[in-house]
Formats: sequence, C-alpha cells, structure tokens
Amino acid sequence: MERESSAYKQLRERITSGVYLPGTMLVPAAIGAELGLSRTPVREAMQRLDYEGLVVQAPRGYRVRERTAEEVLEICEARIALESAIAYSAASRHTELDLARLTRLFEQAVESPDPGTSLALHNEWHGALRSAAHNQTITELMDRLDAQLRVYDAKEARAESNLQQIETEHRDILTAVRAGDAEQARLLMIAHQSRTRDLRIAAMARR
Repeated sequence: MERESSAYKQLRERITSGVYLPGTMLVPAAIGAELGLSRTPVREAMQRLDYEGLVVQAPRGYRVRERTAEEVLEICEARIALESAIAYSAASRHTELDLARLTRLFEQAVESPDPGTSLALHNEWHGALRSAAHNQTITELMDRLDAQLRVYDAKEARAESNLQQIETEHRDILTAVRAGDAEQARLLMIAHQSRTRDLRIAAMARR
C-alpha cells in the first residue's frame, strides 16, 4: 500500500505539473524503472489516476488524458458552481482560526516578490477557504477537478496583471467572508472563477 501511495503521488504530481504532457504514453514497466518501483504499484496507481480522469487506458498501458476546450470548459463550469458554494459556506461557518489562516496566506501571497510563489500561495488560499467551509464532500470533488485543470494551467496565470486581479478578487472575497456576508462571497467567487475560466480557455485557443 505504501509503495502504491508513493507511485500514485509521484505520477499525479508529474502529470499535473506538466512533466508528462497530455497524450504521453505511460508504460508501467518503463515508469516503474524510472521511479525505482515494480510494475504492480505503478499499475495500481495508474488505475487510480484513471478513475480521477487524469489518464486513460491504452494498448501498452495508459496515456495522459487529452481534453478538448469544450471538456475543459465543462470542468471550469463545475468548479464555478462548487467554489461559489464553498465561499458561501465559508462565510457562514468559518472559525477565528480559519480567518487567521486565510489572512496569513493572503498576506504572504501579496508580499511574495516571486510570481510563481505568489500564485502557489493564492492557490493554497483557496484550499484554506475550502477548509473554512467545513464541507469535506465538496473539498474532495474540488481536489479532483483541480488536478484535471492543472494539466492545462496557462502561463498567463503568472502574469503581473493577472496576479493583481487575483489579489483584488481574493481581498474582496476575504472581506465578505470575514463579514459573514455569504451571498456576497458567493457572487464574488462566481465572478473570480468566471474570469479565470475565460483566461484558461483563451490560452487554449491560442495554442
């Protein structure tokens, strides 16, 4: 089980970080040799990744799943619905500890001089918001959708103009959550996620 978990984590990270691009063939024997693991845990990890929608079965093993712009749009729309529900719930259910963590992560993201680090902290902020919503079912669904979309992260996301917009949007959402204004937090999250959806789809169209 431990080897399977290690194989799963390593493969998932390599897929979502772009080491294995969409369409890449993943042959268990070759991947096992690359990771220093036997074929069995690698094969079991790939079955799990297949269930998560990150790979598909192929004649010699598995292939990193390729998605059309329409499929990516569908995932984005699902995220908008779930993430807005998270914002609503976080505004209603947060604790003082939740607020402290959200505030700390937001401040760290804003203060970071490195665009990549700043974006990673803003993404972690979303994770903290999910924790503040206290809804494990939605959190698990979002984890799957996030992984499916990370494969198609746009370089434009690290642009200074986008980071400035993220900062403004996250600040406004945090203000609404802190005030307990659930409906405002929900509407602000819809606007935020809709903009990032449009950014991602536009980037795919240019490829």
